[in-house]
Amino acid sequence: MATDFKLACVLFDLDGTLVDTAPDLLACLNQAFRQHGFATVDPVAVRPFISYGAAAMIKDCLGDSATAAEQEALLNTMLECYQNNIAEYSVFFSGMAETLAALEARGLKWGVVTNKRERFTLPLMAALQLAGRAACIVSGDTTAHPKPDAEPMLEACRRAAVQPWECVYVGDAHHDIVAGKNAQMKTLAAVYGYLKPDDRPETWGADALISAPTELLTWIDTALCY
Repeated sequence: MATDFKLACVLFDLDGTLVDTAPDLLACLNQAFRQHGFATVDPVAVRPFISYGAAAMIKDCLGDSATAAEQEALLNTMLECYQNNIAEYSVFFSGMAETLAALEARGLKWGVVTNKRERFTLPLMAALQLAGRAACIVSGDTTAHPKPDAEPMLEACRRAAVQPWECVYVGDAHHDIVAGKNAQMKTLAAVYGYLKPDDRPETWGADALISAPTELLTWIDTALCY
């Protein structure tokens, strides 16, 4: 790691990294299944697919047992439910609130780059009282191409008035690490997030793995000059 690296901004993925949104997403998934006559599913089994979006969650649950039209109807019902219940049960991962406060106390900016659509991202950030604190919020439909493309990462830098090489991106999915690397950022894999059983985050090429949000602060203290 270059010794002249100066950290100006920490960028986070949203679902599975900054916030544990699983309780709300999974409740709405099962509500959609009940409404359309499908058996409900074990939330623990579906949780690892949250980082890949609602359609991927439904596909993992049903495979080829539902038609494309049925899956589309389920998706629409699930998303409508989620939009109306955006933060009923969603909470920070343990230690994240303290980590954000510590970043701010150090004069570091922080922001969010997510593949979640803006119509869900912005209300969620507002409900958690984060909208006014984040230096930038970039959603999956903010730019023409979502992660793993570098475009949303670079847009986040533009909005936060920082350079990509001054940033570290924290995410819980392989495409998060790829996106950060594509933008020439440092990257941390959040292994406390929504990892699939076959995920091998140690092979993703991240600068480090963190098993709790507070380990981000340890990484900053031990590895960086800021």
